[in-house]
Amino acid sequence: MDSIKENDYVLLYLDEKRKYLVKAEKGNKFHTHKGFILIDEIIGKRYGSSVKSSSGWDFLLLKPTIRDFIIKLARKTQIIYPKDAGYIALISGITSGSKVVEIGTGSGALTCVLASLVRPEGHVYSYEMREEFFNLAKLNIEKLGLSNYVTLKLKNAKEGIDEENVDSIVIDIADPWEVLENAYRSLRDSGIIVVFSPTVNQIEKTVRALREKNFVDIHVTEIIEREYQAEPEKLRPKTSMIAHTGYITWARKSVE
Repeated sequence: MDSIKENDYVLLYLDEKRKYLVKAEKGNKFHTHKGFILIDEIIGKRYGSSVKSSSGWDFLLLKPTIRDFIIKLARKTQIIYPKDAGYIALISGITSGSKVVEIGTGSGALTCVLASLVRPEGHVYSYEMREEFFNLAKLNIEKLGLSNYVTLKLKNAKEGIDEENVDSIVIDIADPWEVLENAYRSLRDSGIIVVFSPTVNQIEKTVRALREKNFVDIHVTEIIEREYQAEPEKLRPKTSMIAHTGYITWARKSVE
């Protein structure tokens, strides 16, 4: 039986639009527009069971996934959405034990995805230039319990990448072509580089630079996500969708 322990995170689910990520800390109350919930009443319950608010509304107690954490993360930058993060994880070949460099930590959303994949034997080394982003990402990574698998570096990767023979490098900065030479040196032979860019102008410069730096098997992809209403009587696409978020460019290191 998977029961909720003190300091566990719980997804309080009222309906599709009203979901709240809370920490099971004794003595606390969580306030909603449907009344408050006593956290003490959550501790010891099974995930999948329910709890009543002070107004009599039933909230389901669900076990949060990495996606739930990412959607609810504190942020000061635009995060890489799950639809893009999943594709990046697949094409980069990142698995347990992988050694990964990330350039552009931002709020740490993708960092958390990568860290959850490389554990317990692998590691993520993430470079961020801005101290405010560095500090926020550190808090978010700690919140998910992934600190042991991430080394955050307050450093400009254009000045050099410390790690060698890494399996994959993921880049999310405005001028990725400026770090490709350092990335090439850091990657293992046939290692994979992935670049996330919001605009076509960035892609053009990135692809040209990848060819010049001896990368091969170059691809550019855009992921469009369209969700449907999960109601048998009204099954149709939702009126809103996550359309363009960015382009994903990826390639392999050639040594010839």
